Amino acid sequence: MRIGELAAASGVSTRSLRYYEQQGLLSAHRRGNGYRDYDEQAVRQVAFIQDLFRAGLSSEIIREILPCAGTTPANGDCSALVARVRQVREQLIRQEQQLAERRQMLERYLSGMAIPAGMG
Repeated sequence: MRIGELAAASGVSTRSLRYYEQQGLLSAHRRGNGYRDYDEQAVRQVAFIQDLFRAGLSSEIIREILPCAGTTPANGDCSALVARVRQVREQLIRQEQQLAERRQMLERYLSGMAIPAGMG
């Protein structure tokens, strides 16, 4: 399928698809006329890439994940990559905790339970 067809099938802009290809996340075969030609698996791969971006991963990490995402990883041992993704997950957990603490502080202030110093 051509890039416009992949964009329609995946709900992702052609600009994003070109970016994914530029970043090494998606590959296309080039026809003689220079048009990109994607296989049917590309729709699933684009959806996976989108999920990883929404999870907050960079294109660099996604590029490393993709070979490990298949049923038979192309790079063999992916344990170092799994450890890196776990590290990103732990960082997100810490950020969530910090946000929850900040939200609670604001809730206390708004409810009148916490009065700023010097105002009481």
